Amino acid sequence: MVFKNIEWKKYAPLILMLVFPVLGWMYAMTNNIENQEVYRLVTGVDEAIPFVKFFAVPYSIWIFYIYVCLIYFFMKDINVYYRSLLTYAVCALLCYLIYSVFQTTVDRPMIVGNDPFSELMRYIYNRDQPYNCFPSIHCFSSYMVMRAIWTSSFRNKWNVTLITGMSSLIIMSTLFVKQHVIMDALAAVFLVEVVTAVLIVLERKLRVSRERQKGTYGA
Repeated sequence: MVFKNIEWKKYAPLILMLVFPVLGWMYAMTNNIENQEVYRLVTGVDEAIPFVKFFAVPYSIWIFYIYVCLIYFFMKDINVYYRSLLTYAVCALLCYLIYSVFQTTVDRPMIVGNDPFSELMRYIYNRDQPYNCFPSIHCFSSYMVMRAIWTSSFRNKWNVTLITGMSSLIIMSTLFVKQHVIMDALAAVFLVEVVTAVLIVLERKLRVSRERQKGTYGA
């Protein structure tokens, strides 16, 4: 009886999140070095960053965190949800394009120990090949939701602090678990800024076009 009172059509836009498994399949297709030259973007600063296996926790919950943020945006402002989902899809596709022509890798350390954090690191390394690094998908998506909350109409000190803190932790985790280097993170931020700027311009042009059409029909 409770489910009958739910306005299911209201939640229909959440179906668009099914794009994630499709993008995940595309990622798997590019995560190899077949017939490609592989580059290393490691700097002295990256080498100085220690391997900290405890960062495996924020690194591993990344995609669930992105899902939660998107659903939160949907509940607060559907326009922020649409824009974030579109930004993610475009950035991901651009990443795959880059991976197909410019493949990079990161040297991984030996995992020592049988504690839960060591086992989680082994799972992460076994699940994901050490390629598809530049730009970092973990970093661009974490920065994307952080940027979205900064510019949203429903921002407050609590959601800004929580999302900024969690996103920053995930971005740092990519460096401390040696899955990415600094250049991967910087490229991810740059990618989001460029895609966001382009989408804003397109939205404005579309809005102007609609207003002109309304004016024409009104005349």
